[in-house]
Amino acid sequence: MNESPRIVVLDQSAPGESANPAPERILAGIPRGRLANQYADPQGRFFCGVWSSSVGKWRVQYSEHEFCMLLEGRVRIESDAGERREFRAGDAFVVPAGFAGTWEVLAPCRKWYALYEPPAGTAPPGSAPDGT
Repeated sequence: MNESPRIVVLDQSAPGESANPAPERILAGIPRGRLANQYADPQGRFFCGVWSSSVGKWRVQYSEHEFCMLLEGRVRIESDAGERREFRAGDAFVVPAGFAGTWEVLAPCRKWYALYEPPAGTAPPGSAPDGT
């Protein structure tokens, strides 16, 4: 008999592990991140947990869809097209797959995140099939 899937309780105080942006992507500061991934589905397409970072700014290119809810701090996200948004503790938002731009931590932050990685070969809306 198959065992029923179990509910996963997430812990926002989980210590996690180092998750710093790649040095070549950093534009300002010395951001130091931590990542506590607390769930991954068996197919490796859905992940969630807690992420935190010190102040800094770096380039991002999303292949996944990400839901974020800031628990503390303040961030600014700017697309390559010039759309700029600021978020603070209590705000929730989604960064869609295909987004390219910058992520800037203005005050040390911590967030819940949930990521969904679309199957290979599926292009985000508005992008070219080759990912450009």
